Amino acid sequence: MGKLRGYIYSHLNVLFFSIFIPLFVIASVIFLIKLATYTAIIQLTLGEMGKLYLFVLPELLFYTLPISFIIAAILTLYRLSNDNEMVVVFSLGISPTFLIRILAIPSLLLSILLLTDFIVVTPYIKSISKNFLAQKKAEAKFNLSASEFGHNFGDWMLFINKSDNAEHSYGDIVLFNKNLDQEVLLLASNAELSNNQGQLQLHLKNGEGYTYDNEIYRRMQYQTLTINDSITKDQVAYTNTQDYWLAAPIDQKFRNSLLVTNSLLSCFPLLSLFLIVALGVVHARHQKRWIYLWIFVSIVIFYTVAITVQKWLAFNAIFVVSFLWLVGTYFIYKRLVGNRF
Repeated sequence: MGKLRGYIYSHLNVLFFSIFIPLFVIASVIFLIKLATYTAIIQLTLGEMGKLYLFVLPELLFYTLPISFIIAAILTLYRLSNDNEMVVVFSLGISPTFLIRILAIPSLLLSILLLTDFIVVTPYIKSISKNFLAQKKAEAKFNLSASEFGHNFGDWMLFINKSDNAEHSYGDIVLFNKNLDQEVLLLASNAELSNNQGQLQLHLKNGEGYTYDNEIYRRMQYQTLTINDSITKDQVAYTNTQDYWLAAPIDQKFRNSLLVTNSLLSCFPLLSLFLIVALGVVHARHQKRWIYLWIFVSIVIFYTVAITVQKWLAFNAIFVVSFLWLVGTYFIYKRLVGNRF
């Protein structure tokens, strides 16, 4: 039995990596294209692009590992069946349930890994990623330059005629604000930009200010004037896994649906043991199944049900979908394999 287990695992490993690596590369390219769109908003170095890719790595693994395992497990048994090796195994008195017990171990380990990935790892990584992007967007404010279109600086519209980005110093500054009780116009000969512990500060020097409305017009002169703008207001606070999933933030409904859906997707390898044997074990001479079509249909059906049913049953969808999928795949297994071998 040990040699048979090792023989099946060796074939499973070869097929798994031959499927997982191309699928992972394709998913990585899609995510890298998505990450490239950030460069239209913020400046990213090659190292920072690599950091963002590492942030999406747990999500990539979550969606590619279960599909790769299901396909590899079915094709492993299907290849052994076409080589008539399954016939030899069953002729020795080994039942198909032994195949289920063999595949149950990697399926269980994979499901545990996927649950840990999306429950523990992904929330923490997403918080870091959001904070990193928020920081980079905030730092984009720090890269002001001379432009006829101007910049948003807090509630102010900022126009710069001269700039030295290396020193963060500017000349011929104009600021305009109409969100106050009175419209305010500020002029400055020189200005410097500084980051004071997350507080973006624009220091104006040697300038004039004007306030006006329909009745009153005022003018003032100043030597120094500081305008503040926070660059850390979009930071996401992360405490622990329990608070992330069980607290009551604004998006709690979305997190609950994500928890239900991802729990089902994590258990997909474990719930599909009967399906793997049912589709993979065939009689090479008498049974010719459209194996790739049935694999595709099975994956689409499970993912569609997992995503849609939770909208009506909430957390009960985990138990309902799991029970129905096990019962349904068991009847398919009994009809195609259990009653034949």
